[in-house]
Amino acid sequence: MNFDRRVSFFKKNWQKINNHFSSIQIIVFYYLAMTVLALILFHLPAFREPDSHASFLDMVFMAISTISVTGLTTFDINSVFNDAGVLVLEVLFHIGGLGIMMITTFFFIVSKRRITLKQRQLIMTDMNQPRLSGIVNLIRVTFTMLLAIEVLFGTIFSLYFYLAGYYQKISEAIFFGFYQSISALTNSGFDVTGESIIPFSHDVFFIVTIMLLIFIGGIGFPVLMDFHGWIFHKKSDSKLPFRFSLFSKIALLAFFVLFIGGAVAIWLLEKDHSFADMNVFDQWLNSSFYSMTTRNAGLQIHDLSSFQNTTLIIFALLMFIGCSPSSVGGGVRTTTIAIIGLYLYSFLKNENDINVFGRKIAQEDVRKSVVVFMLSAGMCLFSILFLTATEDQSLISIIVEVTSAFGTTGLSLGITADLSNTGKIMIAILMFIGRIGMLYTLLLFVPKETQDLGYEFPEEKIIIG
Repeated sequence: MNFDRRVSFFKKNWQKINNHFSSIQIIVFYYLAMTVLALILFHLPAFREPDSHASFLDMVFMAISTISVTGLTTFDINSVFNDAGVLVLEVLFHIGGLGIMMITTFFFIVSKRRITLKQRQLIMTDMNQPRLSGIVNLIRVTFTMLLAIEVLFGTIFSLYFYLAGYYQKISEAIFFGFYQSISALTNSGFDVTGESIIPFSHDVFFIVTIMLLIFIGGIGFPVLMDFHGWIFHKKSDSKLPFRFSLFSKIALLAFFVLFIGGAVAIWLLEKDHSFADMNVFDQWLNSSFYSMTTRNAGLQIHDLSSFQNTTLIIFALLMFIGCSPSSVGGGVRTTTIAIIGLYLYSFLKNENDINVFGRKIAQEDVRKSVVVFMLSAGMCLFSILFLTATEDQSLISIIVEVTSAFGTTGLSLGITADLSNTGKIMIAILMFIGRIGMLYTLLLFVPKETQDLGYEFPEEKIIIG
């Protein structure tokens, strides 16, 4: 009876919390709670190397980097965590990359528990979805698909690593094979060997496969859902054409424009520099890889200091943009950049509406895109100025570090461990904001209920430009 009363008391108080706080505030609380849980796990001896040491701030930094699937660390992972600790990291990659609500909802589905309206609202918020309809099916399909892809490519990597002689023991091949599959798909980018994937820099099969996994993780869950529907539509007898959503079309268009544009820019800048000793095929392969990995994965096959500063600025721009919304990645998001580009194009054509793929973009989405871009750019600029004042590091290193943290990418010129405590806190804040998104960070401080004034002020023109 006493236990039942405690359960009833907890439910009543939890209901009060749900009623008082917005869905965004609750989701952010969940991620903070998972960060605390990760911090506790990281301190357990079962997951640590004997006699390993890392300061409390470094562990907090590591916990935030893990939950945000960024990949920046202030210490060598392989010298602090044992194999069990790496397995814990892989579990946390899923929570941070796929989202807390996706993981919990999938277990609700498997256990056949009823998903309430409030839980659906939290799912919609966590996955950045515009509507409630179909949200549970989206989770069921995408989670199953991503899990199957991880297992498939983990098995492929394991066999390939062993047969190609990268690892002499089959157990090591399996361990690192599945780690690379999970790391690439969740775009985590953590280096657990001390060499990232530099030993595979000349392995075309591995590099291309890693790029494919990065693409799958970063293109967006709704796009994967559309591809799933398209495949089943092809197998059916329906004669009606399958229609991809506008989000999928814009996300794919933006992704490939940025990928191809980034690869061309990197090749032009590095073909006579760091890629000078490569043949044309390897030059394009390396350019394509960095155009893909800078968008969120953070994996590297070279020492970044070998690149020119101009190339590193291109890297920073790509990291700032990041991946698609509702994906494992961070950044300002591809659709934000796409809508701003389309808005500029329609302005130059003197058109009032943004029309693309036979659809009109809502003015609310245009306003959100402009706000997100301006606030994100302003925050990154402020962070760069702040760190140049507090850190004794080169400007280009700070620019790469800031955009890498905000884009939850994980690439660095090696200054993360040398940052002051103030600098580490700043980078940790950027990583967390990059994970939850700039828009949600802004809405976090907006009350749950806002009142409309009910009237409009007179309009007056001002001089612009």
